[in-house]
Amino acid sequence: MSEIKSQSNQLENAIKNNDVKKQAEIYISIADTYFNQSNFSKSEENLNKAKNIYEKTKDKNGLATVSRKLAQTQESQNKTKSAAANYEKAASFSKSKKQEITNRNDYSRVASKSLEAKEKAVQGNIILNDESSNSDELAKDYSNLAEINVQQKNIPKAAENLNNAYEISKTSQPSQAIVINQKMTDLYVDNKNFDKAIEVKKQVLKEDFVKGNSEENVNQIQELADIYLQKNDVNEAIKLFKNAYQISLEKGHTLEAQKSVEKLDSLYQSAGNTTESMLLYRDFLAKLPNLVQNDRGLVDSKILEETENKIALLEKEKQLKDELIRKKNIFNYALIAALLLLSGLVFFIFKTLKKVQIKNKKIALQSLRREMNPHFIFNSLNSVNQFIATNNELEANQYLTKFSKLMRGVMENSTEDFIPFSQELDLLTNYLSLEKTRFTDKFEFEITVNENLNQQNLLIPGMKIQPFLENAIWHGLRYRTEKGFLKLNFEKEIDTLKITIEDNGIGIEESKKQKTEHQKNREGRGMKNTLERIKLLNDLYKRNIICEVKDSENGVLVELKMNLE
Repeated sequence: MSEIKSQSNQLENAIKNNDVKKQAEIYISIADTYFNQSNFSKSEENLNKAKNIYEKTKDKNGLATVSRKLAQTQESQNKTKSAAANYEKAASFSKSKKQEITNRNDYSRVASKSLEAKEKAVQGNIILNDESSNSDELAKDYSNLAEINVQQKNIPKAAENLNNAYEISKTSQPSQAIVINQKMTDLYVDNKNFDKAIEVKKQVLKEDFVKGNSEENVNQIQELADIYLQKNDVNEAIKLFKNAYQISLEKGHTLEAQKSVEKLDSLYQSAGNTTESMLLYRDFLAKLPNLVQNDRGLVDSKILEETENKIALLEKEKQLKDELIRKKNIFNYALIAALLLLSGLVFFIFKTLKKVQIKNKKIALQSLRREMNPHFIFNSLNSVNQFIATNNELEANQYLTKFSKLMRGVMENSTEDFIPFSQELDLLTNYLSLEKTRFTDKFEFEITVNENLNQQNLLIPGMKIQPFLENAIWHGLRYRTEKGFLKLNFEKEIDTLKITIEDNGIGIEESKKQKTEHQKNREGRGMKNTLERIKLLNDLYKRNIICEVKDSENGVLVELKMNLE
């Protein structure tokens, strides 16, 4: 991701300087980065931007390059017709005869229905790329030939060609080598040769480019464990998933740790080993807050540092120009010109300071949003502990499964200021269901959504409503002697989204009486965080979010209003 950020900064400079050739080159560089990350749709998007520039400037060399890369990206997405068209276009723009032949061969490989014609085209490219020592293209050629071998049902030959591709790519293109290794593994697994698949997977685990990348190392260990499962060697699979889990905890990979936990839980459940499953979940939940904190650091402070350096540079430039003006004692017109220049610099500094203020607010908002995760997790963990202490193992295990799903949803949506309405609705529904299970016979709930709301395109701030629901349950409904009711309603009022939360709990004043002196002196961090986030969201996005909490006839009424974009 840091590579993408660097390329984005370069692109910004190229755009400012109106250097269209440089812009196209950077778009291609960004596309290559996404391609190596297997994000083919983003790769295609950036290649199309480069293609548009080359078409406007009528750069044939650029069009030849970008058309071939587009074809490869589209082929990875099974867009066969588009890939064939771009290979043909790359051939027509090719400057050298070799490039033209290479693209023609790839066109024949993709467009032809005859396996013999496909094989002949690939063999032609292997000869050309071998002669020119083009290792990247040569590895792709052997991989393409292996796919044809599979269609020909010549498995030994397919394995041989994939091994050739792997050996070529592992020194220059590690990301490509990992993809090819997975193809070899899948080939052996599909043909029930699990021992060979295990051997191939262990081979890639020994490579420096895997050992040096903890996240990739965990992924490959999990892949190996899955092969052992298909071989029915459950004990070895469990050992590997445990290893992957420990590495994930040490290196701070939350989702990988969760995947290992889910796999291990499934294996323990199948074996009827519920005790081991419970211990595993308890260990994971105990380490989850610290794991999340390590996995998701605060915003990179270098953004602010770079802006401050830019301001300091402008101020220094201003001082030097002032000194130069005093020493030279130029004519009035020159002085006026200098003053105008200085005015421009001051205005630029003012604008830059304004940008810094905005970035500071965004950093504060992100900090509050990320602080909300541990706060929510700690509160939920208290519920989990009490639930486990007062319920049987089966109910507790079901509760933990729902809880882990809720945690994943919260973590996945914690990086954005606004999330899709449908996702927030799912999280709120899941949360209320868990609290209803936790407080048996204490309350029922109802969620209504006005049919006039455009749910598909509506974005709302994530984790903004949950603290109000939590207050309604913990400070109102749970003190009732009879079952209470909690209603959450979303409706549209012209160009405004109105959210109401209504409960028939004991009310605000009565809730204050129930609190101890310690509770009265301790301000709720979750609610304070929520109100601070609302203020920052209003400052940054002008959504005019209004929050009002008051006693109603039967309990407490919360009204939230915000502008619809």
